[in-house]
Amino acid sequence: MGKEKKTFYITTPIYYPSDKLHIGNTYTTVAADAIARFKRLTGYDVMFLTGTDEHGQKIQRIAEAKGVTPKEYVDVIVAGIKDLWKMMNISYDKFIRTTDDYHVKAVQKIFNKLHDQGDIYKGYYEGWYCTPCESFYTETQLIDGKCPDCGRPVEKTKEEAYFFKLSKYQDRLLKYIEDHPHFIQPESRKNEMINNFLKPGLDDLCVSRTSFNWGIPVTFDKKHVVYVWVDALSNYITALGYGSEDDSLYKKYWPADVHLVGKDIIRFHTIIWPIMLMALDLPLPEKVFGHGWLLVDGGKMSKSKGNVVDPVVLVNNFGADAVRYYLLHEIPFGSDGLYNNEIFMKKINSDLANDLGNLVSRTLTMIEKYFDGKISKGIFEGEFDEDLKKTATEAVAKTEEFMNNYVINSAMDEIWRLIRRANKYIDETRPWSLAKDENQKERLRGILYNLTETIRVVSILISSFLPDTSTKINSQFGFKSEMLTWESTKAFGEAFDEVSVKRGELLFPRIDIDKKIEEFNKMKEAQEEVKKPIKPIKPEITIDDFEKIDLRVAKVLECEPVKCANKLLKLKVELGGEVRQVVSGIAKYYKPEELVGKKVIIVANLKPIKLRGEDSFGMILAASTDDDSKLYTATIDGDLETGCVVR
Repeated sequence: MGKEKKTFYITTPIYYPSDKLHIGNTYTTVAADAIARFKRLTGYDVMFLTGTDEHGQKIQRIAEAKGVTPKEYVDVIVAGIKDLWKMMNISYDKFIRTTDDYHVKAVQKIFNKLHDQGDIYKGYYEGWYCTPCESFYTETQLIDGKCPDCGRPVEKTKEEAYFFKLSKYQDRLLKYIEDHPHFIQPESRKNEMINNFLKPGLDDLCVSRTSFNWGIPVTFDKKHVVYVWVDALSNYITALGYGSEDDSLYKKYWPADVHLVGKDIIRFHTIIWPIMLMALDLPLPEKVFGHGWLLVDGGKMSKSKGNVVDPVVLVNNFGADAVRYYLLHEIPFGSDGLYNNEIFMKKINSDLANDLGNLVSRTLTMIEKYFDGKISKGIFEGEFDEDLKKTATEAVAKTEEFMNNYVINSAMDEIWRLIRRANKYIDETRPWSLAKDENQKERLRGILYNLTETIRVVSILISSFLPDTSTKINSQFGFKSEMLTWESTKAFGEAFDEVSVKRGELLFPRIDIDKKIEEFNKMKEAQEEVKKPIKPIKPEITIDDFEKIDLRVAKVLECEPVKCANKLLKLKVELGGEVRQVVSGIAKYYKPEELVGKKVIIVANLKPIKLRGEDSFGMILAASTDDDSKLYTATIDGDLETGCVVR
């Protein structure tokens, strides 16, 4: 069914729950949010969907390792993801979880329908499987024997499975893509899908698993669970009620206007998903847009590389809008982008503090100083006024054009061209000089009105990108809601007769970059110290094994170096009335006199040995750092008698 006029449906991928989303994941959702906000601003009825993809072998393994159920594990992670989206001002309309009951039931109906019509059949799968990506690959698709998407090891798998007839639909999909040249964007992604996957020929897709059970059960064969991509991809229609008793949202919003995805999963969204829809006899989405990766230190962010940038840290230090600005303005949409702390902070200082913040602050200050905080229309004249108005009118039109084509960074370029033009306008008209001449008061009023009107237009334009900043500007200038409509941006100078302003806090205080980078470096060093891997834990022992070890409290009576042995100390220790000699390799860390009088813990039943000619009847317990730079003996905190058993 076709869509009603003026509706707009945009989706992000549903995210696989992990302990922490990095700024690269955040980028997709922020971009989708900016597009959704802009469509709402320009009069569309918007549905913005995001969510989480919660099934699969990887989740089951992690949960088992943590000693919790898969659902308990993902519940905690999902709560954190929702908190992050709230922090980043993500205005989603619906959040779907693939563990939601309505989604589970709808996926089972989809699977059954495809099976009943012969598009899904039973067989055996033998091949390579990447658990982190939840993806199957043939031998030829592997790169150096590893997953072609994430580069991690794959597992050889053989199990009974159901298969989906991708091959049956490959020619139909190829023709569709050729007949709809804008279906896959950007162009480079379309060429990759055609040349690397469709033209060489598609293998039928394994769509069920039996080696784990954390998934949606196949209703007619309970030992199978639905393969995660059939499960996950279906969310775009199940979230709208497809397959349920109430499918009104599906009828209203489907087909989607755009699926916004990272380039690493575009294959699933432009091959598997369209073929599923064709098999179900449903319309295909209007567009799938595969953006690039956000790179740090020349590579894709990953925990294994240790180059993950935490968006929570950035927001806590600089605010959500500063992070949103960098992601949306500094990364060419569709291409890979680079994140760098120093560049990020420089852009805050130059574009946000100097350009936007300065324009707002200077204008507010002059209105309060020269007109007691109230500004109304004055004299409008000359080339500078006309050029400012022309620039504002062009910025509105070009911003709309770029946003309708998802060229977000170029849209923001237009807004900042207007902001910089307004700052130049101040320098050209020199309002501080006019303020000295009473005869120029109406001209001065006109200049400050023009600046206020420009800032009003800017506030509307940036509301999709920097919503908090827009709200602060509106509050300080007293702009009412009726002054902030999209239509009002097209009539420069007609939205208001008078407003009362009141300066608030600076929108973007300047950052001491060197100081902040030093703080970040110290934070990183502290995190790396915490994350240093521990030495491998030795093989398990039973409680019976442990009970063979006799640990006792002993008091050091005497201590001296062992002759001709730099590392050894010879100690006389009291053990419940018995005195025995223990030789310990701790001379590097303790002077003999530092140990005398200490109560230590010794292994009392260790078989005696001879070290450098000295008998040792036991071993003192101590802990050392991984690099052996520090060592501390295990001592007793309390007045225990010597010879007491340590349990």
